[in-house]
Amino acid sequence: MFSTSVKVLIMMACLFAIPLFITPFFNKSPSIVMAMWQRVGLLQQELPQENSLPSPLAGQHLTDTWGGARSEGRSHEGIDIFAPRGTPIAATTQGVVSKVGDDRLGGRVVFIIGPGGAAHYYAHLEDYADISPNDWVNAGDIVGYVGDSGNAKGTPPHVHYGVYINGNAVNPYPLLVKNK
Repeated sequence: MFSTSVKVLIMMACLFAIPLFITPFFNKSPSIVMAMWQRVGLLQQELPQENSLPSPLAGQHLTDTWGGARSEGRSHEGIDIFAPRGTPIAATTQGVVSKVGDDRLGGRVVFIIGPGGAAHYYAHLEDYADISPNDWVNAGDIVGYVGDSGNAKGTPPHVHYGVYINGNAVNPYPLLVKNK
């Protein structure tokens, strides 16, 4: 179909195009590419199991506040863990940071995609740690600080911790290791 010289020309053009078009993408966005690979690896891991996650606020009392009535006819899709304003909040899992920003209800929030693709949601933060979308975090890394942002303004400082599996909220209380 094509002569050998045409094939060689096409191959040389492709070899020329790779550094021109593909390499700059990888050089400009290494964290995006790395985060994509890390997410693929996380999807192959097991979802969190009962009593498998450390508390985001070690040493603080945990109460199951899942399902409680909230404004606008909603129910509580997580648990609230109270602590003094500014207390560091630790990641409950390893994973890729998918959001660091504002949310209408949650105020200052952080989302982390962890094993099995579970999304871990930290809301009502006073401030963020030094993290950005596509960063890798390990369990125990600081993701933010306890506050009362969003629709929690004026309430006692706390972190709202939620877990979403396949886009559906699940009660995080049974997943957390309880202090004895």
